[in-house]
Amino acid sequence: MDDEELLQRFLVGDRDAFRTLVQRYHTVLVQVARYYVNSVATAEDVAQDTWIAVLKGAERFEGRASFKTWLFRIVANRARSTGTREKRQIPVDPTDPVAGDRFNVEGMWKEPPPSFADLLADTEANAEVAAAVRDAIANLPDIQRSVVTLRDVEGLSTSEVALLLDLSEANTRVVLHRARAHIRETVERVAKGDR
Repeated sequence: MDDEELLQRFLVGDRDAFRTLVQRYHTVLVQVARYYVNSVATAEDVAQDTWIAVLKGAERFEGRASFKTWLFRIVANRARSTGTREKRQIPVDPTDPVAGDRFNVEGMWKEPPPSFADLLADTEANAEVAAAVRDAIANLPDIQRSVVTLRDVEGLSTSEVALLLDLSEANTRVVLHRARAHIRETVERVAKGDR
């Protein structure tokens, strides 16, 4: 069932529909909020406040954007007002070993990486690689984890991610590029049998 249908079912009294939405998005809401606030506990509070706002404002959802986009805007706005209001700029660290080994000074690949399809030819290794990717994402710095989760896991556009996290689109692309490089390094190590 898609998000909008779950929301409509909730509006007519189906509490399980709302519970499903919470299960689907709560973890991501905490991750987004964590970008703006100083602790996980505060991020949890922001996520809870977001769900309360959804409960109170569900009838006013007009569908001009997807439910997911609407939800992420609510959490981002609440997190901004709860936590840091300063605009964040993420400097590129040229001493980062992953960036230095793989990218030139313009941020382009020094050598094109092998395709993931080639790395994952062995279907038995797929589960191990998927677990490694989840671990790699979990171990990224907060900003990289937020950007890659919103962009690659949740499927938001670069401009939507930039707007939600109060970054420039160029900065969002840089952060995403670096996060993907770290994840790719993990996948390559696992595919080669290294840990």
